[in-house]
Amino acid sequence: MTSAAASLERFAADKLSGLDRKSLRRRTVETRHRDAVHVERDGRTLINVCSNDYLGLAHHPQVVEAARAATAEWGAGAGASRLVTGGHPLLFELERRLAEFKGTEDCIVFGSGYMANLAITPALAGPDDLVLVDTLAHACLHAGARLSRARIEVFRHNDTAHLRALLAAHRAEARHAMILTDGVFSMDGDFAPLPDILALGEQYDAWTLADDAHGIGVVGGGRGSAHAFAPPAAAPLQMGTLSKALGSYGGYLCASQRVCELLRSRARPLVFTTALPPACAAAALASLDLIAADPELCRRPTALARRFAAKLGLAEPVSPIVPVILGSERAALDASNELAEAGFLVTAIRPPTVPAGTARLRITFSAAHEEADVDRLASAVKSILKQTEAAE
Repeated sequence: MTSAAASLERFAADKLSGLDRKSLRRRTVETRHRDAVHVERDGRTLINVCSNDYLGLAHHPQVVEAARAATAEWGAGAGASRLVTGGHPLLFELERRLAEFKGTEDCIVFGSGYMANLAITPALAGPDDLVLVDTLAHACLHAGARLSRARIEVFRHNDTAHLRALLAAHRAEARHAMILTDGVFSMDGDFAPLPDILALGEQYDAWTLADDAHGIGVVGGGRGSAHAFAPPAAAPLQMGTLSKALGSYGGYLCASQRVCELLRSRARPLVFTTALPPACAAAALASLDLIAADPELCRRPTALARRFAAKLGLAEPVSPIVPVILGSERAALDASNELAEAGFLVTAIRPPTVPAGTARLRITFSAAHEEADVDRLASAVKSILKQTEAAE
């Protein structure tokens, strides 16, 4: 081994040891998904209550068949960037459908939600601009902000008074300004106060980007977090994913026709990345059909989350996401292991995904879950919480 390779190995070993000491090391575990809610892991069949497949559509026969048929007709991959030879018809159809669904003029589909957020802000903001981002916004929103090289100000979670103060202090110095927030926050399941944020955007001429990855399909009648308010609070930049409630893979931006046209030339993760495989576009289209045909499907995940929370005396959820905060990384890992023994897959969520001291179980509900399993999960979690309280 050369000296350079040896020093790299020492660096990796030291970093891994540090992560182990803090109970922060991540490991991937082979997991076989048998249907929308059952998985096999380590020789056991578990009920999956930490997936983002909120509607169970990743295994729906119509969605699977749409993906299979598209692969048979169009091939397994797109072959190149959208701007070279990767613009197959299904992607154009999907963009039309998403724009119609979200109520915008146009839409761009990206390779993933993370890639979409790495693309949007740097394409619209630069060194002379101001970007304000919620402290609990998804990591890709923060990453996109940093890539823009704009001045970044982080505002306290859902604190519009703090956002207003930052705009008042810094907006006049900037050429343009953007506000970045989740619509539904992935780790807590709460809504951003979109009407108030959009009002501030209007007052200070700041463009709002709302990440609706965890809103589409499950809130606002399935149309997302903007439609959870009356009247709807539609941001000029509505981003989301195909990989959660839509059961497929990919990301998108719904916006005006001119904004989308600009990004088709300036968004580097679109220009320089091979287009989404045909199967992913076809699967997402089939999921949109199912969502449009069955409003109850969209309501069910949050209804199950509320059933679970009520049994534990937790605040009523507004989305399918219910955090059970345990505090320490070790407590979250132990709770995850105990739930696995009870037959449930719930991965421990630890820093830096969540703030220090808020390690948790992030429990998510699918339209495919059964009420009896939700009740059994609530009993198991209640037992863990009692043990935790007794230990303290």
